[in-house]
Amino acid sequence: MKLELKVYDCLCSLSKFTINNIDADYDDFGEKYDHDPENAEDYACGDMQFNSKPYTQEILEKYKITVDEYNEICNELEEK
Repeated sequence: MKLELKVYDCLCSLSKFTINNIDADYDDFGEKYDHDPENAEDYACGDMQFNSKPYTQEILEKYKITVDEYNEICNELEEK
């Protein structure tokens, strides 16, 4: 699997996310949520976190990945 995942320094978002040269959407893997927006600076996030969701066969086929690779991607998104 070829994974490219880069995060903007201050926008709490991904600047690049591709899987096997396919433009990827983090929504396919879960959702992000700011857990502390009250303490965020202007135009920033307080505590942005990503929470993964269970895989679907459709997503595995879309990105040509295995279940283990899906879980690896979710772990990367949670860490970033």
